[in-house]
Amino acid sequence: MHADERKPFRNILILIGGILLCWELAYLVVGDVALRSPWQTVAFLGKLMETDLFWPHFSESMRAFAVALAIAIVLGLLIGFALALHRLSGEAMEPMLVALYSIPKITLYPIILLAFGLGISAKIAFGAIHGIIPVALFTLTAVRSTKPILIKTGRVMKLSPAVMVRSILFPAAVPEIFTGIRVGFSLTLVGTVLGEMFASQRGLGYLLMNAISLYNVDVIMSVTFLLVLMAAGVNTLLLAIDHRLHHGV
Repeated sequence: MHADERKPFRNILILIGGILLCWELAYLVVGDVALRSPWQTVAFLGKLMETDLFWPHFSESMRAFAVALAIAIVLGLLIGFALALHRLSGEAMEPMLVALYSIPKITLYPIILLAFGLGISAKIAFGAIHGIIPVALFTLTAVRSTKPILIKTGRVMKLSPAVMVRSILFPAAVPEIFTGIRVGFSLTLVGTVLGEMFASQRGLGYLLMNAISLYNVDVIMSVTFLLVLMAAGVNTLLLAIDHRLHHGV
């Protein structure tokens, strides 16, 4: 492994060490009233994962998140490519997508509940709406940035829109599209957990909200730590793949 390839991993280790140190210092200042130390949190999380209470909530969250992410990616790609292939529609709709992206999604949750009711469907829908627009916007930008000669070649060859996307546009736009998927992953996870916190009886979000109402600091710290650990771990992997796609190394 070259020095340039080791540098991101070294930076990650330094970041993790710094976070743990700040966490421990904050615990020493605040005490057990509102915090637990990193070591106490890890120990309690291990005990929590051994109980029958934890895994049904975990599996519910992961199932809802996986479906929401799949929907966000598929719809985001379809919207992005459709708008990119029709220039006028793309120019008209892009500002609307940006405006929708800036709206706090929590304001839409009552509408989601009315449409889907209480249950996993509402969590999936709420998670998906967080991820669709970033994927669509990154896809739209990526296709627009494709070299004009590639598009002209496809038109000269009289390729259909589907073949044009599959053979020319998608391969050329993969790096930027993957960046959009990486952003969509994080936002979809946030949306799914938020959906569970406000109107659900299962999932990690529900477990977290229930712990907040009972002021159970151990559960709050452990579930939060697990969610951060999952998001950071997967994002580190996606970021490494993203770097390779953009730099070809």
